[in-house]
Amino acid sequence: MFTRIVWIVLDSVGVGEMPDAAAYGDVGSDTLGNIARLRGLDVPHLCELGLGLLKPMPQLPAAPHPAGSYGRCTLASPGKDTTTGHWEMVGIHLEKPFPLFPNGFPPEVMDEFHRRIGRSSLGNKAASGTEIITELGEEHMRTGSPIVYTSADSVFQIAAHEDVIPVWELYKICDIAREILRGPYEVGRVIARPFEGKPGAFKRTANRHDYAVPPPAGMLLDQLEAAQVPVYSVGKIFDVFLGRGIGDHVKTKTNADGMAKTLEAMREQATGLIYVNLVDFDQQYGHRNDVEGYGAALEEFDRWLPSLQAALAPGDLVILTADHGCDPTTPSTDHSREYTPLLVFGPRAKVGVDLGLRATLSDLGQTVAHNFGVQIAKGESFLNQIL
Repeated sequence: MFTRIVWIVLDSVGVGEMPDAAAYGDVGSDTLGNIARLRGLDVPHLCELGLGLLKPMPQLPAAPHPAGSYGRCTLASPGKDTTTGHWEMVGIHLEKPFPLFPNGFPPEVMDEFHRRIGRSSLGNKAASGTEIITELGEEHMRTGSPIVYTSADSVFQIAAHEDVIPVWELYKICDIAREILRGPYEVGRVIARPFEGKPGAFKRTANRHDYAVPPPAGMLLDQLEAAQVPVYSVGKIFDVFLGRGIGDHVKTKTNADGMAKTLEAMREQATGLIYVNLVDFDQQYGHRNDVEGYGAALEEFDRWLPSLQAALAPGDLVILTADHGCDPTTPSTDHSREYTPLLVFGPRAKVGVDLGLRATLSDLGQTVAHNFGVQIAKGESFLNQIL
């Protein structure tokens, strides 16, 4: 078995529409393929691992002798958001998607929210996070009313200027929102979105904080904790799972920061699981339809890969995947219903194994569970294929 697994989620790097994409308005979505086709991608290290073998992508060379094993994963649960994807990875399948509020939240939610926080709010509509602070940031500074908005994901987002509503108070407001949003209004996440700066030059800060729905008991991180397997999280993993089963953890400011902190985590923890989310692909580029920025971020990650490979111990395994798509080349700025990539490598892992089209993202979690001698409710391990 492997002594340590480094599991990296390239947030939103999908690899082509799923068969039910039409039901989500995502026909034609192919985050990786469309970026490669329209912009071009120079990602030689990912291609060496087998990226070009995931599906036909003429712009990405198919390695004749890949240095890793490769496949794709199906999102079996309904939905296409962070919580759904990450929960499925650890063995939780949703029977129905988290609720969406494309026309804003109903009066019974907002009236109670205003009563509890002692303030009115602005917005209450679906919007881009950067655009809504440009639109309403100045009025927020004048009135002290927090900005509430949502998206095509199941989120209740609250933006506030750090000089108007201090971060600690914004977090308290988010706690209140999380308490209110139960039953039919139980969105996947409440998200604090603090920002700074002056009108015309507002900028979101690194003090984002996610308030997720508590995951059901028995998921992968619970099982690892019970087996005394250490888990170190990098990025928003800690927030997605409310810290359950996680020991050491660190937040990140950017992908580059996340990559640096992944190497730091590897220096600090020699065994167990290091679970990483690199969010810039999604947050900075996918939702903003920034094709150039997305492509550059993929190339930045590719340039970093040799540093990761050089830091691997003999008993290490690396899993690269994603949680959903967010194709910046389509008119939509929302997540997209796509397959996710699967690249697996390590000094002692088999190479060139076609892991095929996996039935669920839970195959990832089951593989990790199998490696550390535990089991989760969903998924089929591919550990024996790569040993």
